[in-house]
Amino acid sequence: MSDKNEMKIGRRGRAAVVVLGDIGRSPRMQYHALSLACQAGLEVDIVAYGGSEPHAALLQHQSIHLHRMNPPSVPTLVAVKWASCLRHSAFVVDWHNFGYTLLSLTLGRGSSFVTIYRWIEKHYGRMASGAFCVTKAMQHELDQNWGIKATVLYDQPPEFFRPASIEEKHELFCRISESLSQPFGIQDCISYGMTGTGESDPNSTLFTIHTGTNIIMKQNRPAIIVSSTSWTPDEDFSILLEAALMYDRRVAGLLNEDDVSDEEILWNEICNGKQFLYPRLLFIITGKGPEKDKYEQKIRKLKLKRVAFRTMWLTAEDYPLLLGSADLGVCLHTSSSGLDLPMKVVDMFGCGLPVCAVSYSCIEELVEINRTGLLFSSSSELADQLMMLFKGFPHECDALSSLREGVLAKASSAKWVTGWDENAKPLLSEVISQNFS
Repeated sequence: MSDKNEMKIGRRGRAAVVVLGDIGRSPRMQYHALSLACQAGLEVDIVAYGGSEPHAALLQHQSIHLHRMNPPSVPTLVAVKWASCLRHSAFVVDWHNFGYTLLSLTLGRGSSFVTIYRWIEKHYGRMASGAFCVTKAMQHELDQNWGIKATVLYDQPPEFFRPASIEEKHELFCRISESLSQPFGIQDCISYGMTGTGESDPNSTLFTIHTGTNIIMKQNRPAIIVSSTSWTPDEDFSILLEAALMYDRRVAGLLNEDDVSDEEILWNEICNGKQFLYPRLLFIITGKGPEKDKYEQKIRKLKLKRVAFRTMWLTAEDYPLLLGSADLGVCLHTSSSGLDLPMKVVDMFGCGLPVCAVSYSCIEELVEINRTGLLFSSSSELADQLMMLFKGFPHECDALSSLREGVLAKASSAKWVTGWDENAKPLLSEVISQNFS
């Protein structure tokens, strides 16, 4: 989907950021707005869908003004272009994806409406004063087939996406303990031994123990795997469910457990401190979207001993803390165009979290194989990776530790503020000077 930045230099200097989607679920455009206000010193008006709340930093900034509306990319692209002409403003498009490819997921690529949609998107996109895009692959597509010269502005995490401290982890786990205690079925390896309002000891969570002035991580804690999703057709969530089931069955086979053995005996041993070569896996799935109920029904039908799922929606402040407290991220994004990159992986990297991601055409512009993450093309490949990464968890999983070191090294030099200053600000300054010369 393409988002538009309209910058107008007047007496005070003003920019309009038109977001084609829910502002709370459009992190890149939130970061644009903050950079326009903080780094360019402009008054910023955001026009976007309502729905989810954006980050507090945006809501609290005195120079940022939010206007909740309902703009699809067509005719919004047309409207923004003509508004920029009437207001004598520069018109800049930030291409994240193509609207027509998203539409084709529903109507099919052969639809005449999709063809018209593409023509409007291309025609008015070429009328912009300047353009950004998210990958070199998209830059090439825009140049060769659309006649648009775009500057690559890679997504980078803002400052509040960082590894969580042990104190922040403990406080987060206390806050979400009630959600963790509620399984999809009657009981699972996570909820066993917990009450409906969390554990009885307020100083103890599934993952941490607070003793005196010290907080320590439990040795037999479950590994946390986070996947953020919008629950849309371009993310095949069944891959993750099948991989989780394979992990569960393979571990049971390696430990010579038969299918009819009582899982409560296993869970009781774990509650009493017993540690196994392969840990329990807790998949926390965040996000909202149309296919959420469908997959929750599938989760309810799974019979698992060492794997559990939780779905939740976190505040903009708690989401980075969850990423910074997790052990692995999983990304199922495949891209309707094959030319964009998943922002969720950028956020995970900012929090020091290595990632297993679905392989597609340009994903290696973001994920460096065996340095910051791994790629998979099937549920079996993902299950192999889970077995390899979590063997010996938490202290003897060298492959996982190596990936985390690679991510932390990358995150230390990759920040949104730096990328915006180096790539976005010069283009915007050039566009504005040309528009008003």
